[in-house]
Amino acid sequence: MSKLKIPVQAVQSGILQENVVMLGDRTMKRLKIPAHVPIHLAFGSFRQEVTVIPAPKSDSLRVSEGLARRTGWKARHTLNVSYSTGSRLLRLGPLIGVLVSRDHSDTPDRVFGPITMFCRELTHACRTQGAYVYFFTPEAMESRSSSIQGWVYDEGWRKLNLPIADVINNRLTSRKVENKPSVQHFLADVKSRFGTHFFNEKFLDKTEVFDALRQDATLQRYLPESHLLSGYAVLKRMCGQHPVVFLKPIRGSLGKGILRISREEGGAFRLLSTTPLGTRKQSYPNLTKLFQSLTGKMKSTRYQIQQGLPLMELGKRPVDFRALVQKNNTGKWGVTSIVARTAGNNHFVSNLARGGSLSTVREAVGKSSLPPAVKQSVHLGLPRAALSIARGIETYIPAHFGELGIDLALDQSGRIWLLEVNSKPSKNDNTPLNDQKIRPSVKQMVLYCRYLAGL
Repeated sequence: MSKLKIPVQAVQSGILQENVVMLGDRTMKRLKIPAHVPIHLAFGSFRQEVTVIPAPKSDSLRVSEGLARRTGWKARHTLNVSYSTGSRLLRLGPLIGVLVSRDHSDTPDRVFGPITMFCRELTHACRTQGAYVYFFTPEAMESRSSSIQGWVYDEGWRKLNLPIADVINNRLTSRKVENKPSVQHFLADVKSRFGTHFFNEKFLDKTEVFDALRQDATLQRYLPESHLLSGYAVLKRMCGQHPVVFLKPIRGSLGKGILRISREEGGAFRLLSTTPLGTRKQSYPNLTKLFQSLTGKMKSTRYQIQQGLPLMELGKRPVDFRALVQKNNTGKWGVTSIVARTAGNNHFVSNLARGGSLSTVREAVGKSSLPPAVKQSVHLGLPRAALSIARGIETYIPAHFGELGIDLALDQSGRIWLLEVNSKPSKNDNTPLNDQKIRPSVKQMVLYCRYLAGL
């Protein structure tokens, strides 16, 4: 990555032609940029042949207002810079694009709804690291062009015409939108035309994850028995082998639609389901009757059936752990944060959207009834498991991921289990429990984008 940053500013019309820029002479010498010789200026997909004029006693790059309009440099920016003598290419950036599901131009304080503050935080993080970020929606992808309409933040949100980014982070929250032909065509097009890097490029489903990780013998110790619920025979076999099983929508999130099945005395079965108000309880005289009650749901929802685990509990409420695993400034996986999530009252899932609460791993494990030796080992075991699983996802699933939310559990003996992997981790659910202006997760995202762009 480039270690040199320079301020970029536009000067009034008439002072500079669009194909002429001024750069501090010390910066020119450091980068070995020739004076008064045409070179290529690049910012994202933007390319312009320019002549560089040295400016004594200056540390900035000055460009014409016309060139600034085409790049989006309306305010003063400080950007990373690199120069290749072989190709005579002066690169600035990186330019980062974040693909979001929708915008709300009629509510300027919350243009992106609940993730608006994250978008502002990411803008702040980019400024401190010499990057430039904009946010765009699928509606901006309709035409094949070297520019796109995106939102930028500078004392308020505004829409600009901007180059295609060096790196795009997929924050779409809808599988249907992600799979639209216009979205897929745009992404394939910018990858091939501009070499754009695109990460977190798809949703994961639960069957895909467990089938992929099962291929790695070293990961099998983390995997509860888990299968696609293809019919009654699978349900009967799993309920015969395990006192509790869970049915999870393979494309579900936020704990929605999860079902818990347990055996009762006399051959009866109990079904618990999640609702916004709590847990709904139903009893069935036998498994056949219970399965018949599910057939309507199974017409519209595919389920993964998973072995139930005797989870660590706090006050009879189950606890699990969300690890945020991200690529760093060298392209390697690292654990940014792990938090404990305790299920809310009347719930058997721990998601915050279902009334769950956050605490540190140390607090949760310290209050648990786990053996002392296990409590000591957990702080090494959880991050080790999260990293191994992230590497397994990368190895066995052919897609580019830059961050993953990995949900882990401890059973009452202290064994670590994988619950699920989320390729679009929430920007609220994994918040570290402190009040920093730029969260480590946001800083890490910018570092990875810089690594991908080579800036």
